[in-house]
Amino acid sequence: MHWIDIVIFIVYFLAMLGIGFFFFKQNKNSDDYYVGGRDMGSLHIGLSVVATDVGGGFSIGLGGLGFLMGISGSWMLFTGLIGAWLSAVFLIPKVNRLSKKVNLLTFPQLFDFLFNPNVALLAGIISAIGYLGFTSSQLLAGAKLASATFTGLSLTQALIIMGVIAVVYTVAGGLKAVIYTDTVQWIILMAGLVFIGIPLGYFAVGGMEGIREVVRPEFLQLTNVSWSQLVNWGVTIIPIWFVGMTLYQRIYACRDEQTAKRAWYTAGLFEYPIMAFMGVLLGLFARVGADQGMFVDLGYTDPEAMDAEMGLPLLLRTVLPAGLTGLMLSAYFSAIMSTADSCLMAASGNVVTDILERFLPLKGDEKKILRYSQVATFAIGAVALLIAMSMQNVLELMLLSYAFMVSGLFVPVIGGMYWKRATPTAAFWAMLLGGGTTLLLILTSWQLPYDLDANIAGISISALSFIILSYVTTPPDIPAAVKLSDTTRTL
Repeated sequence: MHWIDIVIFIVYFLAMLGIGFFFFKQNKNSDDYYVGGRDMGSLHIGLSVVATDVGGGFSIGLGGLGFLMGISGSWMLFTGLIGAWLSAVFLIPKVNRLSKKVNLLTFPQLFDFLFNPNVALLAGIISAIGYLGFTSSQLLAGAKLASATFTGLSLTQALIIMGVIAVVYTVAGGLKAVIYTDTVQWIILMAGLVFIGIPLGYFAVGGMEGIREVVRPEFLQLTNVSWSQLVNWGVTIIPIWFVGMTLYQRIYACRDEQTAKRAWYTAGLFEYPIMAFMGVLLGLFARVGADQGMFVDLGYTDPEAMDAEMGLPLLLRTVLPAGLTGLMLSAYFSAIMSTADSCLMAASGNVVTDILERFLPLKGDEKKILRYSQVATFAIGAVALLIAMSMQNVLELMLLSYAFMVSGLFVPVIGGMYWKRATPTAAFWAMLLGGGTTLLLILTSWQLPYDLDANIAGISISALSFIILSYVTTPPDIPAAVKLSDTTRTL
């Protein structure tokens, strides 16, 4: 890599660290650290939401889908559009108003309000584990990009560099640093894709003529996807908009309900069609380049044997000239870091607010909570780094984390807000059985019929147990559930 690219790259990372340390002095309490003072505008929140959701995992993962199946891979982010708009209509009106009344900091605290502390504790554990895996997927995405671009840099070395930078500025700055860096990072990514990556990639493979010469016709069609794959994406990704800790933190951070809704509608449009097609097109260009022999000198002679997620980084390394390589790498690292930092914040909030505060005398001592939060963020980042070192596929790790959270948390949160008979016992066992079923099927590699994902079974078990136990739970549980559910309806 040319020295100009290295300088650009270093300046970018120093800027991100600078934002983190700037907000380090601005954080006075846990409200500042976790929900940005509850007075953020729709533009910053909207860009932060889409940067967090699409981020590095989906950016690199979409490139892999484009490499494997062409433009049909874009349907994966159509589910993001649906999820964002559904949650804007059905979730935000309740949650934003509630957060202003009772000062919620985390998603599991909602379960304390709807049910009881034991249910909230279990929700915190499930959410923390899920976001730990999700953070790992982002670090792995960055490491793949860096190791494919920098000659002589191994995947492990790249992981360590990514992990240290993401953890340091997140520990320092909290949610404000995350949201403002997300805004900067998303602008860099969009500019890099629109003005650098896509145009140069397109011309490097010979334009449409070069694409049609080597690519299979189905790669250029939107029907090159099975119904079971669409169902898997829908069941995994749409519900995450109702259970994602990173998303709840941003709802809490909005100054009012309308601000949050505008942010979510904006995020949905950015997901599909904008980012969906940009990601898969670059992956498609990478596949064309691989079929043309573009990566032979780099040791990749057989496109079918390649790691599909390495195609996009190799394309960027091959076609971009000095100076533009550094800009484009900064753009992709922007996407990766914007998700990694948010996931770290989510997991940290779960550990400190939803777990440690139940066992340690932290309540009321804002300085102590802030310090524990920073220590927890650092520790979670270190564990996420170790997990990333043992995994290979970014999209797989990310979707597994989604599946675990969705199968445990989706049914209880919807039931708690919309069903008067919902009880704490039903919610607790629905979480345990739903998440446990998905985890068991994944660990045992049990394959469902029609190649359906494990979390479909998990959600089904969760829903069935929730309904049955809500009807058979002892009467003392029911009045509390009714009262709390009614309260949320009047907010």
